[in-house]
Amino acid sequence: MIYDFDELIDRANTNSFKWDKYAGKDIIPLWVADMDFKSATPILEALENVTKQGVMGYWHVPDELVEVTVKRLAEHHHWDVPKEWIVWLPGMVPGLTLTCMCVGQDDDEVITTVPIYGPFMKAPLAARKKLVKVPLQLEDNRWTFDFEAIKAAITPRTRVFMLCNPYNPGGTVFTREELQTLADICLANNIVICADEIHCDLILDITKQHISIATLSPEIARQTVTLLSPSKTFNIAGLGCSFAVIPDDELRAKYAAMRYILEPMISAYAFEAALAAYRDGEEWRQQLLAYLRKNHAYILQEMNTFKGFKMLPLDATYLAWIDVREAGIENIAQKLEEAGVGISEGAFFFDGAGFIRLNFGTQTSLLQEAISRMKKVLELK
Repeated sequence: MIYDFDELIDRANTNSFKWDKYAGKDIIPLWVADMDFKSATPILEALENVTKQGVMGYWHVPDELVEVTVKRLAEHHHWDVPKEWIVWLPGMVPGLTLTCMCVGQDDDEVITTVPIYGPFMKAPLAARKKLVKVPLQLEDNRWTFDFEAIKAAITPRTRVFMLCNPYNPGGTVFTREELQTLADICLANNIVICADEIHCDLILDITKQHISIATLSPEIARQTVTLLSPSKTFNIAGLGCSFAVIPDDELRAKYAAMRYILEPMISAYAFEAALAAYRDGEEWRQQLLAYLRKNHAYILQEMNTFKGFKMLPLDATYLAWIDVREAGIENIAQKLEEAGVGISEGAFFFDGAGFIRLNFGTQTSLLQEAISRMKKVLELK
């Protein structure tokens, strides 16, 4: 089946978090990580079947979803995961907070690298932990870890390292060597890794491969909570279906018990959409990746034509991370909104001031119109 990713979907006045931010204004929203493409036909059919059944009661996880997920982890992550290791969640963000709550005591420390997706900053605080930030470093035009800084930040109270791979923002897919070095540091200091791998099926650079850090060894697997979901890949984030893979029995039991106390049950729509995505959505995903790669090439070229703008190629994700520090423009988000383009300010990503994030998971025609509007207010090189 051929999918039409060029089809314009009118999302205005639909209570869309992304589009209704600018309700009544002629602004193209390229901010939050929410694509403008229709989901795959099997997903839409699955949702329709739930509606036809007509009873919106509580659901448990379908056996077939568990089987399909285990199969996918084996095929895509080269990871043999017993189904008992999986804890189902209503979202990835709650999974971050749960990990911080389940590991260590009040006032223990959680390390993460910055800039980083906003909820990474909030999860430790919600769990009564102290947040410790370590900046990424730019090396060979690529954002990566500063291992010496990470080691220097570790104290006897460090309990968790929050990892994002592929990285948001910045799009880095970390290499096996980088992940092994991080794993060795965490093993040596008895630190649990909470690995957000939600963008792992959105690899743009075909020379790069996503590696789940938990697959490096049984030892590191026992000290890792891996968070995964079909939500970003298949554009079903609003439905809320994610899962954690937790090999350690004691940690998993604590995590699962706390999950059912603190979080809502997952809906039939979420379970059935996840099942359809993982079982029947690969054709859609491959066509999506081809479309995103073209959009990425276009945005990469255009962003680097603006004076003071610098965008590096992304390994993964549909979220361009653009350095605008040399542009010398105050209130750049406001200026772009006045031109009719809505982006995310780097400050939301904590220590990302001087950057902007632009979502190119939309129709190419909208991107072209957005670039045209930006050219009217920004100087070209």
